[in-house]
Amino acid sequence: MALRANWKGKITLGDLTCPVALYMAVSTSARLALHGIDRATGHRVERHYVDSQTGQDVPPADQVRGYETPGGELILLERADIAAAVPPSDKTLHVRAFVRCPDIDTLYLDRPYYLMPATAEARGAFVTIRDSLAARNVAAIAQAVLFRRVRTLLVRPYAGTLVATTLKYDNQIRPAQDAFSTLAAPAVPKDMLDLAVRIIDTKRAPFDPATFEDRYETALAALVRARSEGRPLPPQPAPPATVIPLFEALRESAAMAGSGPAADKPATRAPRGRRKAG
Repeated sequence: MALRANWKGKITLGDLTCPVALYMAVSTSARLALHGIDRATGHRVERHYVDSQTGQDVPPADQVRGYETPGGELILLERADIAAAVPPSDKTLHVRAFVRCPDIDTLYLDRPYYLMPATAEARGAFVTIRDSLAARNVAAIAQAVLFRRVRTLLVRPYAGTLVATTLKYDNQIRPAQDAFSTLAAPAVPKDMLDLAVRIIDTKRAPFDPATFEDRYETALAALVRARSEGRPLPPQPAPPATVIPLFEALRESAAMAGSGPAADKPATRAPRGRRKAG
């Protein structure tokens, strides 16, 4: 099935203008969609909006948006008021600056889109932009009105095309100092650190997303198939029951790999599937 563009406009790089289109780079269509069902009738359950005090249904014509101030005052906003707050759009990705790719803080990356030429005639300008970014190993910081908001995007070369990733705003990122202010910094024994480093070296591997698995989605699909075919439900794996210290787990891992100080002295291990590093 052909992809449908989520947005069409143009990107400007100085005097160079290129018609482009944005396509979702991430899809959730492979996920199983579960619906609310009436157990007695088998009919789909619909959602109704009700007044929280009277319990009466509120028709769409009587529904407005509202904001409650810290003081408890309720500010009502009509649809026309909200529509008027949407910034005007000129359908343009305006490039504001360029940043070195190694300097990009991935914490700010939000949602990726494939950025493609919108017409056959735009391919020359598109390739010029793509190759110039790749030659300098930089990404473009651009702004545009997308989906009713002014958004900042990071545009960078990727797999023969460009990827435009929306960025989170700075006030959306929690400072790490706040998140970890109560986390103590214990002294780590050198032999424990050396052992962990050796284990990391033995388990190095290339980044391969094809090996990632959504266990919940897989288990849910197996459950649906079993119900559909009238088979018994698949057994659930037993949770780990024995908790062992992290240092002991590292020693065991090193011993199994044939390296590290635990290699000379076999470690006592709990049965498979019954232990967990704490």
